[in-house]
Amino acid sequence: MRMLLIPLAALLPACSLFEKEKEMPEEDPTKPRLVGRVAQIPSGGGFVLVESYGSWKVPDGGLLSGLGTEGRTSNLVATGEKLGQFAAADIRSGVAKIGDPVYYRPVADSGNTTMIGDSASKGEKSTELETQKESGEMPAKP
Repeated sequence: MRMLLIPLAALLPACSLFEKEKEMPEEDPTKPRLVGRVAQIPSGGGFVLVESYGSWKVPDGGLLSGLGTEGRTSNLVATGEKLGQFAAADIRSGVAKIGDPVYYRPVADSGNTTMIGDSASKGEKSTELETQKESGEMPAKP
């Protein structure tokens, strides 16, 4: 009986149950996340329909990247228009094809730890990719 206890006692310290938990490194908040795939490209529209993977957490005006085979890339901008699992995105540059994975990379605010896209997802007004609107007055001539 003693013979059986000695080998078992020698193996217990090597068991993973007794190891200290390893600390997981913090993930970079600006790390690109896979959010969907290009599902449809309407002809002549200049936009794509993105089939989302899970809930759509991309703010209006959020920058998206489509990556295709043969080194193809496309730069897309979320328009905010959604219908079910599909969301529209304008094509800014590049070539998008059906089936291309679409990634979203949040942009960190340089002086803050908050993300630029966080305010838009909370319903606040976002400053990302906004154009200044004139008050209806004609600009002064030079």
